[in-house]
Amino acid sequence: MDIKPFEKKVWLSSPTMHGEELKYITEAYETNWMSTVGENINEVERQMAEKIGCGYAVALSCGTSALHLAMKLAGIKPGDEVLCSDMTFDATVNPVVYEGGVPVFIDTERDTWNMDPVALEKAFELHPTAKVVVAAHLYGTPGKVEELRSICDAHGAVLVEDAAESLGATYKGRQTGTFGDISAISFNGNKIITGSAGGMLLTDSKEAANKTRKWSTQSREAAPWYQHEELGYNYRMSNVIAGVVRGQIPYLEEHIAQKKAIYMRYKEGFKGLPVSMNPYNPSVCEPNFWLSCMLIDANAMCKQVRGESEALYVSEPGKSCPTEILEAIAAINAEGRPIWKPMHMQPIYRMNAFVTREGNGRAKTNAYISGGATGADGLPLDVGADIFHRGLCLPSDNKMTPEQQDVIIEVIRRCFE
Repeated sequence: MDIKPFEKKVWLSSPTMHGEELKYITEAYETNWMSTVGENINEVERQMAEKIGCGYAVALSCGTSALHLAMKLAGIKPGDEVLCSDMTFDATVNPVVYEGGVPVFIDTERDTWNMDPVALEKAFELHPTAKVVVAAHLYGTPGKVEELRSICDAHGAVLVEDAAESLGATYKGRQTGTFGDISAISFNGNKIITGSAGGMLLTDSKEAANKTRKWSTQSREAAPWYQHEELGYNYRMSNVIAGVVRGQIPYLEEHIAQKKAIYMRYKEGFKGLPVSMNPYNPSVCEPNFWLSCMLIDANAMCKQVRGESEALYVSEPGKSCPTEILEAIAAINAEGRPIWKPMHMQPIYRMNAFVTREGNGRAKTNAYISGGATGADGLPLDVGADIFHRGLCLPSDNKMTPEQQDVIIEVIRRCFE
Protein backbone atom coordinates (compact mmCIF):
# COMPACT_ATOMS: atom_id res chain seq x y z
CA MET A 1 0.00 0.00 0.00
CA ASP A 2 1.35 3.41 -1.05
CA ILE A 3 0.61 5.66 1.90
CA LYS A 4 0.15 9.39 1.43
CA PRO A 5 -0.96 11.96 4.03
CA PHE A 6 -4.69 12.60 4.18
CA GLU A 7 -5.69 15.83 2.45
CA LYS A 8 -8.13 16.60 5.24
CA LYS A 9 -7.04 15.88 8.81
CA VAL A 10 -8.51 12.86 10.58
CA TRP A 11 -9.21 14.05 14.11
CA LEU A 12 -9.13 12.20 17.41
CA SER A 13 -12.78 13.08 18.04
CA SER A 14 -14.40 16.19 16.60
CA PRO A 15 -18.00 17.48 16.75
CA THR A 16 -20.48 15.76 14.43
CA MET A 17 -23.32 18.11 13.58
CA HIS A 18 -26.62 17.23 11.95
CA GLY A 19 -28.53 20.45 11.22
CA GLU A 20 -31.19 20.34 13.91
CA GLU A 21 -28.79 22.17 16.23
CA LEU A 22 -29.11 25.28 14.03
CA LYS A 23 -32.90 25.15 14.32
CA TYR A 24 -32.78 25.46 18.11
CA ILE A 25 -30.00 28.07 18.07
CA THR A 26 -32.08 30.13 15.62
CA GLU A 27 -35.13 29.71 17.84
CA ALA A 28 -33.16 31.15 20.77
CA TYR A 29 -32.04 34.06 18.58
CA GLU A 30 -35.46 34.84 17.13
CA THR A 31 -37.22 34.71 20.50
CA ASN A 32 -34.36 36.72 22.09
CA TRP A 33 -33.74 34.09 24.79
CA MET A 34 -29.96 34.38 24.48
CA SER A 35 -28.92 34.22 28.14
CA THR A 36 -29.12 31.49 30.78
CA VAL A 37 -32.88 30.94 30.69
CA GLY A 38 -35.11 29.61 27.92
CA GLU A 39 -36.91 26.67 26.38
CA ASN A 40 -33.73 24.95 25.16
CA ILE A 41 -32.38 24.75 28.71
CA ASN A 42 -35.68 23.46 30.03
CA GLU A 43 -35.84 20.80 27.33
CA VAL A 44 -32.26 19.51 27.60
CA GLU A 45 -32.67 19.16 31.36
CA ARG A 46 -35.91 17.25 30.92
CA GLN A 47 -34.68 15.06 28.06
CA MET A 48 -31.33 14.16 29.62
CA ALA A 49 -32.85 13.29 33.00
CA GLU A 50 -35.31 11.03 31.20
CA LYS A 51 -32.70 9.44 28.92
CA ILE A 52 -30.16 8.81 31.68
CA GLY A 53 -32.72 7.78 34.28
CA CYS A 54 -32.05 10.27 37.07
CA GLY A 55 -34.43 12.54 38.93
CA TYR A 56 -32.91 15.87 37.97
CA ALA A 57 -30.38 17.23 35.46
CA VAL A 58 -29.09 20.78 35.94
CA ALA A 59 -27.58 22.40 32.83
CA LEU A 60 -24.27 24.14 33.54
CA SER A 61 -21.49 25.89 31.63
CA CYS A 62 -19.17 22.87 31.51
CA GLY A 63 -18.49 19.49 33.07
CA THR A 64 -15.92 21.03 35.39
CA SER A 65 -18.48 23.42 36.86
CA ALA A 66 -20.76 20.42 37.42
CA LEU A 67 -17.97 18.62 39.27
CA HIS A 68 -17.18 21.73 41.32
CA LEU A 69 -20.77 22.08 42.51
CA ALA A 70 -20.80 18.32 43.16
CA MET A 71 -17.91 18.86 45.58
CA LYS A 72 -19.88 21.57 47.37
CA LEU A 73 -22.90 19.28 47.61
CA ALA A 74 -20.66 16.50 48.94
CA GLY A 75 -19.66 18.83 51.78
CA ILE A 76 -15.91 18.94 51.18
CA LYS A 77 -14.17 21.29 53.61
CA PRO A 78 -10.59 22.61 53.63
CA GLY A 79 -8.19 19.83 54.63
CA ASP A 80 -10.60 16.95 53.92
CA GLU A 81 -9.01 13.97 52.20
CA VAL A 82 -10.91 12.90 49.08
CA LEU A 83 -10.27 9.57 47.33
CA CYS A 84 -9.95 10.18 43.58
CA SER A 85 -9.41 8.33 40.32
CA ASP A 86 -5.73 8.55 39.40
CA MET A 87 -5.63 7.95 35.65
CA THR A 88 -7.95 10.67 34.37
CA PHE A 89 -8.02 14.23 33.07
CA ASP A 90 -7.22 16.75 35.80
CA ALA A 91 -10.72 18.26 35.57
CA THR A 92 -11.85 15.23 37.61
CA VAL A 93 -9.58 16.25 40.47
CA ASN A 94 -9.13 20.03 40.38
CA PRO A 95 -12.63 20.78 41.74
CA VAL A 96 -11.67 18.93 44.93
CA VAL A 97 -8.91 21.49 45.41
CA TYR A 98 -11.26 24.39 44.58
CA GLU A 99 -13.06 23.53 47.83
CA GLY A 100 -9.82 23.06 49.78
CA GLY A 101 -9.91 19.27 49.71
CA VAL A 102 -6.77 17.12 49.50
CA PRO A 103 -6.87 14.49 46.72
CA VAL A 104 -5.67 10.98 47.56
CA PHE A 105 -5.14 9.07 44.32
CA ILE A 106 -6.42 5.51 43.86
CA ASP A 107 -4.61 3.33 41.34
CA THR A 108 -6.19 1.91 38.20
CA GLU A 109 -7.21 -1.69 37.59
CA ARG A 110 -6.41 -3.48 34.34
CA ASP A 111 -9.90 -4.84 33.59
CA THR A 112 -11.45 -1.45 32.76
CA TRP A 113 -8.64 1.12 33.18
CA ASN A 114 -10.72 2.73 35.94
CA MET A 115 -10.49 3.03 39.73
CA ASP A 116 -9.43 -0.25 41.34
CA PRO A 117 -12.01 -1.34 43.97
CA VAL A 118 -9.31 -3.30 45.84
CA ALA A 119 -7.14 -0.19 46.05
CA LEU A 120 -10.16 1.88 47.14
CA GLU A 121 -10.81 -0.48 50.05
CA LYS A 122 -7.13 -0.25 50.98
CA ALA A 123 -7.35 3.55 50.81
CA PHE A 124 -10.14 3.62 53.38
CA GLU A 125 -7.88 1.63 55.71
CA LEU A 126 -5.05 4.12 55.22
CA HIS A 127 -7.25 7.24 55.17
CA PRO A 128 -10.21 6.45 57.45
CA THR A 129 -11.43 10.06 57.68
CA ALA A 130 -12.14 10.26 53.94
CA LYS A 131 -15.86 10.60 53.25
CA VAL A 132 -15.96 11.44 49.53
CA VAL A 133 -14.89 9.34 46.52
CA VAL A 134 -14.57 10.79 43.00
CA ALA A 135 -14.56 8.06 40.32
CA ALA A 136 -14.29 8.62 36.56
CA HIS A 137 -15.27 6.32 33.68
CA LEU A 138 -12.32 6.48 31.29
CA TYR A 139 -12.75 6.80 27.52
CA GLY A 140 -16.41 5.80 27.75
CA THR A 141 -15.92 2.46 29.54
CA PRO A 142 -17.75 2.07 32.88
CA GLY A 143 -15.66 1.17 35.91
CA LYS A 144 -16.71 -1.55 38.35
CA VAL A 145 -19.25 0.88 39.63
CA GLU A 146 -21.36 -1.50 41.72
CA GLU A 147 -18.27 -2.56 43.67
CA LEU A 148 -17.19 1.05 44.13
CA ARG A 149 -20.71 1.98 45.24
CA SER A 150 -20.80 -0.88 47.75
CA ILE A 151 -17.43 0.12 49.24
CA CYS A 152 -18.56 3.74 49.57
CA ASP A 153 -21.78 2.65 51.29
CA ALA A 154 -19.85 0.45 53.73
CA HIS A 155 -17.69 3.42 54.75
CA GLY A 156 -20.46 6.02 54.75
CA ALA A 157 -18.84 7.90 51.87
CA VAL A 158 -20.43 10.05 49.17
CA LEU A 159 -19.74 8.81 45.63
CA VAL A 160 -19.27 11.52 43.01
CA GLU A 161 -19.42 9.92 39.56
CA ASP A 162 -17.50 11.66 36.78
CA ALA A 163 -19.36 10.40 33.70
CA ALA A 164 -18.03 13.20 31.47
CA GLU A 165 -16.60 10.69 28.97
CA SER A 166 -19.24 7.96 29.30
CA LEU A 167 -22.62 9.47 28.40
CA GLY A 168 -24.78 6.64 27.02
CA ALA A 169 -22.60 3.85 28.43
CA THR A 170 -24.34 1.28 30.62
CA TYR A 171 -23.36 -1.05 33.46
CA LYS A 172 -25.72 -4.04 33.82
CA GLY A 173 -28.25 -2.14 31.73
CA ARG A 174 -28.12 1.01 33.83
CA GLN A 175 -26.70 4.29 32.56
CA THR A 176 -23.50 5.68 34.01
CA GLY A 177 -24.28 8.87 35.87
CA THR A 178 -26.92 7.14 37.98
CA PHE A 179 -24.65 5.25 40.40
CA GLY A 180 -23.22 8.28 42.17
CA ASP A 181 -24.90 10.28 44.90
CA ILE A 182 -24.04 13.16 42.56
CA SER A 183 -22.80 12.80 38.98
CA ALA A 184 -21.52 14.98 36.17
CA ILE A 185 -21.55 14.76 32.37
CA SER A 186 -19.88 16.91 29.71
CA PHE A 187 -20.85 18.33 26.32
CA ASN A 188 -17.34 19.56 25.48
CA GLY A 189 -16.55 19.81 21.77
CA ASN A 190 -14.93 16.38 21.49
CA LYS A 191 -17.48 14.38 23.53
CA ILE A 192 -19.93 11.77 22.22
CA ILE A 193 -22.52 14.54 21.77
CA THR A 194 -21.63 18.19 22.14
CA GLY A 195 -22.88 21.69 22.78
CA SER A 196 -19.42 23.08 21.90
CA ALA A 197 -19.31 23.50 25.67
CA GLY A 198 -21.61 22.74 28.57
CA GLY A 199 -22.18 20.06 31.16
CA MET A 200 -24.77 18.79 33.62
CA LEU A 201 -25.01 17.83 37.26
CA LEU A 202 -27.18 14.74 37.79
CA THR A 203 -28.96 13.89 41.02
CA ASP A 204 -32.08 12.21 42.38
CA SER A 205 -32.40 14.88 45.08
CA LYS A 206 -34.69 17.83 44.42
CA GLU A 207 -32.94 19.74 47.20
CA ALA A 208 -29.52 19.15 45.61
CA ALA A 209 -30.83 20.22 42.19
CA ASN A 210 -32.30 23.41 43.62
CA LYS A 211 -29.06 24.23 45.46
CA THR A 212 -27.11 23.70 42.25
CA ARG A 213 -29.39 26.02 40.28
CA LYS A 214 -29.06 28.68 42.96
CA TRP A 215 -25.26 28.42 43.29
CA SER A 216 -24.84 28.44 39.50
CA THR A 217 -26.72 31.75 39.20
CA GLN A 218 -24.61 33.69 41.74
CA SER A 219 -26.70 32.45 44.68
CA ARG A 220 -29.40 35.07 44.23
CA GLU A 221 -32.03 34.97 46.95
CA ALA A 222 -35.78 35.23 46.37
CA ALA A 223 -35.96 38.98 46.88
CA PRO A 224 -37.04 41.89 44.62
CA TRP A 225 -33.44 43.17 44.63
CA TYR A 226 -30.08 41.41 44.29
CA GLN A 227 -29.75 39.67 47.65
CA HIS A 228 -26.84 37.29 48.33
CA GLU A 229 -26.35 35.27 51.50
CA GLU A 230 -23.78 32.70 50.29
CA LEU A 231 -21.07 32.38 47.68
CA GLY A 232 -22.31 31.86 44.14
CA TYR A 233 -20.93 31.24 40.65
CA ASN A 234 -21.73 32.13 37.05
CA TYR A 235 -22.08 28.49 36.02
CA ARG A 236 -25.47 28.24 34.27
CA MET A 237 -25.64 26.93 30.71
CA SER A 238 -26.50 29.41 27.96
CA ASN A 239 -29.80 28.87 26.14
CA VAL A 240 -27.80 29.04 22.88
CA ILE A 241 -25.43 26.24 23.94
CA ALA A 242 -28.46 24.30 25.14
CA GLY A 243 -29.86 24.60 21.62
CA VAL A 244 -26.84 22.76 20.24
CA VAL A 245 -27.17 20.03 22.88
CA ARG A 246 -30.91 19.76 22.21
CA GLY A 247 -30.21 19.14 18.52
CA GLN A 248 -27.57 16.52 19.35
CA ILE A 249 -29.56 14.40 21.83
CA PRO A 250 -31.50 12.40 19.19
CA TYR A 251 -28.19 11.26 17.67
CA LEU A 252 -26.54 9.87 20.82
CA GLU A 253 -27.22 6.22 19.97
CA GLU A 254 -26.14 6.74 16.35
CA HIS A 255 -22.83 8.24 17.48
CA ILE A 256 -22.26 5.35 19.88
CA ALA A 257 -22.89 2.80 17.11
CA GLN A 258 -20.41 4.62 14.85
CA LYS A 259 -17.78 4.74 17.59
CA LYS A 260 -18.27 1.04 18.35
CA ALA A 261 -17.76 0.18 14.68
CA ILE A 262 -14.45 2.09 14.75
CA TYR A 263 -13.34 0.18 17.87
CA MET A 264 -14.21 -3.17 16.29
CA ARG A 265 -12.40 -2.34 13.01
CA TYR A 266 -9.25 -1.50 14.98
CA LYS A 267 -9.56 -4.72 16.97
CA GLU A 268 -9.87 -6.77 13.79
CA GLY A 269 -7.15 -4.82 12.00
CA PHE A 270 -4.62 -5.34 14.80
CA LYS A 271 -4.91 -9.14 14.84
CA GLY A 272 -1.45 -10.68 14.95
CA LEU A 273 0.16 -7.58 16.45
CA PRO A 274 1.49 -7.58 20.03
CA VAL A 275 -1.21 -5.10 21.13
CA SER A 276 -4.64 -5.05 22.77
CA MET A 277 -7.53 -2.57 22.83
CA ASN A 278 -8.82 -0.71 25.89
CA PRO A 279 -10.69 -3.52 27.67
CA TYR A 280 -14.29 -4.03 28.72
CA ASN A 281 -16.44 -6.95 29.82
CA PRO A 282 -19.46 -7.25 27.45
CA SER A 283 -21.31 -9.44 29.94
CA VAL A 284 -21.63 -6.55 32.41
CA CYS A 285 -21.24 -3.30 30.50
CA GLU A 286 -21.64 -1.59 27.16
CA PRO A 287 -19.25 1.35 26.68
CA ASN A 288 -20.03 4.35 24.49
CA PHE A 289 -16.63 3.73 22.78
CA TRP A 290 -15.84 7.45 22.88
CA LEU A 291 -12.14 6.84 22.20
CA SER A 292 -10.51 3.68 20.88
CA CYS A 293 -7.20 3.06 22.63
CA MET A 294 -4.46 0.46 22.30
CA LEU A 295 -1.93 -1.02 24.69
CA ILE A 296 1.39 -2.43 23.45
CA ASP A 297 2.48 -5.73 25.01
CA ALA A 298 5.29 -5.20 27.52
CA ASN A 299 7.69 -7.46 25.59
CA ALA A 300 6.99 -5.55 22.34
CA MET A 301 7.94 -2.12 23.71
CA CYS A 302 11.00 -0.47 22.27
CA LYS A 303 12.96 1.83 24.58
CA GLN A 304 10.99 4.99 25.40
CA VAL A 305 11.66 7.77 27.90
CA ARG A 306 9.37 10.70 28.64
CA GLY A 307 10.32 13.94 30.33
CA GLU A 308 7.91 16.68 31.38
CA SER A 309 7.26 17.85 27.82
CA GLU A 310 9.32 15.70 25.45
CA ALA A 311 9.82 12.02 24.68
CA LEU A 312 12.67 9.97 23.23
CA TYR A 313 12.63 6.44 21.87
CA VAL A 314 14.93 3.98 20.11
CA SER A 315 13.33 2.18 17.18
CA GLU A 316 13.77 -1.62 17.29
CA PRO A 317 12.74 -4.29 14.75
CA GLY A 318 9.47 -6.00 15.73
CA LYS A 319 8.83 -3.49 18.51
CA SER A 320 7.32 -0.05 18.90
CA CYS A 321 6.11 2.45 21.50
CA PRO A 322 3.37 5.09 21.82
CA THR A 323 5.71 7.94 20.82
CA GLU A 324 6.74 6.22 17.58
CA ILE A 325 3.16 5.33 16.68
CA LEU A 326 1.85 8.82 17.42
CA GLU A 327 4.58 10.31 15.23
CA ALA A 328 3.70 7.89 12.42
CA ILE A 329 0.00 8.77 12.69
CA ALA A 330 0.77 12.50 12.70
CA ALA A 331 2.89 12.07 9.56
CA ILE A 332 -0.24 11.07 7.60
CA ASN A 333 -2.27 13.99 9.01
CA ALA A 334 -4.18 12.04 11.64
CA GLU A 335 -4.51 12.87 15.34
CA GLY A 336 -3.73 10.48 18.17
CA ARG A 337 -3.00 11.22 21.81
CA PRO A 338 -1.14 9.72 24.77
CA ILE A 339 -3.19 8.07 27.50
CA TRP A 340 -4.07 10.41 30.38
CA LYS A 341 -0.94 10.85 32.47
CA PRO A 342 -1.87 9.68 36.00
CA MET A 343 -2.48 12.42 38.53
CA HIS A 344 0.12 11.10 40.99
CA MET A 345 2.75 11.64 38.28
CA GLN A 346 1.73 15.25 37.60
CA PRO A 347 4.00 17.96 39.01
CA ILE A 348 1.08 19.69 40.72
CA TYR A 349 0.06 16.53 42.65
CA ARG A 350 3.34 14.64 43.14
CA MET A 351 3.30 15.17 46.89
CA ASN A 352 -0.22 13.77 47.33
CA ALA A 353 -0.83 10.28 48.66
CA PHE A 354 -1.20 7.48 46.10
CA VAL A 355 -2.69 4.08 46.95
CA THR A 356 -2.34 0.81 45.02
CA ARG A 357 -4.00 -2.48 45.88
CA GLU A 358 -0.81 -3.29 47.77
CA GLY A 359 -1.08 -0.14 49.91
CA ASN A 360 0.99 3.02 49.64
CA GLY A 361 2.13 3.26 46.03
CA ARG A 362 4.84 5.92 46.01
CA ALA A 363 7.77 3.52 46.39
CA LYS A 364 6.34 1.29 43.68
CA THR A 365 5.98 4.20 41.27
CA ASN A 366 9.59 5.21 41.76
CA ALA A 367 10.72 1.62 41.37
CA TYR A 368 8.63 1.26 38.19
CA ILE A 369 10.26 4.32 36.67
CA SER A 370 13.66 2.78 37.33
CA GLY A 371 12.54 -0.61 36.03
CA GLY A 372 11.43 -2.64 39.09
CA ALA A 373 8.45 -3.43 41.36
CA THR A 374 6.50 -5.98 39.36
CA GLY A 375 3.65 -8.25 40.43
CA ALA A 376 3.12 -11.97 39.94
CA ASP A 377 2.11 -11.35 36.30
CA GLY A 378 5.44 -9.63 35.66
CA LEU A 379 3.72 -6.28 35.11
CA PRO A 380 4.40 -3.17 37.20
CA LEU A 381 2.34 -2.79 40.35
CA ASP A 382 1.65 0.85 39.49
CA VAL A 383 -1.02 0.08 36.90
CA GLY A 384 -1.79 3.64 35.81
CA ALA A 385 1.85 4.49 35.14
CA ASP A 386 2.22 1.27 33.15
CA ILE A 387 -0.82 1.96 30.94
CA PHE A 388 0.38 5.53 30.39
CA HIS A 389 3.81 4.17 29.40
CA ARG A 390 2.50 1.57 26.92
CA GLY A 391 -0.85 2.98 25.74
CA LEU A 392 -2.21 5.56 23.32
CA CYS A 393 -5.52 6.93 22.03
CA LEU A 394 -6.21 6.28 18.35
CA PRO A 395 -8.04 8.48 15.84
CA SER A 396 -11.68 7.85 16.78
CA ASP A 397 -13.64 10.46 14.86
CA ASN A 398 -16.97 9.08 13.70
CA LYS A 399 -16.58 10.93 10.37
CA MET A 400 -13.44 8.90 9.60
CA THR A 401 -14.12 6.56 6.67
CA PRO A 402 -13.31 2.82 6.80
CA GLU A 403 -10.76 3.47 4.04
CA GLN A 404 -9.01 6.12 6.14
CA GLN A 405 -9.03 3.80 9.13
CA ASP A 406 -7.50 1.03 7.02
CA VAL A 407 -4.61 3.38 6.19
CA ILE A 408 -4.12 4.22 9.89
CA ILE A 409 -4.11 0.52 10.77
CA GLU A 410 -1.51 -0.17 8.09
CA VAL A 411 0.70 2.66 9.34
CA ILE A 412 0.57 1.20 12.86
CA ARG A 413 1.32 -2.31 11.61
CA ARG A 414 4.43 -1.01 9.85
CA CYS A 415 5.69 0.40 13.15
CA PHE A 416 6.18 -3.19 14.33
CA GLU A 417 8.13 -4.37 11.26
